[in-house]
Amino acid sequence: MVNKKADVIRVYLPPDANTLLSVTDHCLRSRGYVNVIVAGKQPSLGWLSIEDAVAHCARGIGIWDWASTDEGGEPDVVLACCGDVPTLETLAAAALIREHLPELKVRVVNVVDLMRLQPASEHPHGMTDAEFDALFTTDRQVIFAHHGYPTLVHRLTYRRANHANLHVRGYKEEGTTTTPFDMVMLNDLDRYHLVMDVIDRVPGLASRAGHVRQAMVDARLRARTWTRTHGEDLPEVRDWTWPG
Repeated sequence: MVNKKADVIRVYLPPDANTLLSVTDHCLRSRGYVNVIVAGKQPSLGWLSIEDAVAHCARGIGIWDWASTDEGGEPDVVLACCGDVPTLETLAAAALIREHLPELKVRVVNVVDLMRLQPASEHPHGMTDAEFDALFTTDRQVIFAHHGYPTLVHRLTYRRANHANLHVRGYKEEGTTTTPFDMVMLNDLDRYHLVMDVIDRVPGLASRAGHVRQAMVDARLRARTWTRTHGEDLPEVRDWTWPG
């Protein structure tokens, strides 16, 4: 759909039920557009109140301060997400980093309106370079968890100043009849792999976080073994909620 004319196509990936309500209300009231909404069918955690969801959807993209640890300053790394499952895994990764690497300053950015990633010159919903850089920085590593193919995000952002530091995880044609978390692991989109990406990408972190990386590898193996043995996701993964 994103190949169609920019003045017609709108693509939304709400991360929870309240953002889905807000996006759907907006789309049903719109005229003259082809609106694409990507959302799951399974029950999921709610991240935003309805008031916050409306504001977030109106922006189309934004920093989630409550999940970030950069305290309004410059981050060491940006964790970006687009889609309900990628958002869940990104938030779980952010929580793991808080636990194991508390000194790391993390900024969490959520994307609802996919076309916001494009330059303003290419799409009516696109951001200026200044807006994009304010969210994603011009020189920090960005680990981006995306609901679809990673190449799409690269295609939408290739002109941006920090594109060289943008590393996208998404669907790569891996999967079978298995559990939800096993599916994201098969595509390297799981929380443990996102933490490993942060350790591998942030300059100087790998040499002092080897024990954390090993713990993430072990956690993936434990989750995979549990699924193969019990036919369901590991309880600590299945029942995870945001700390506090």
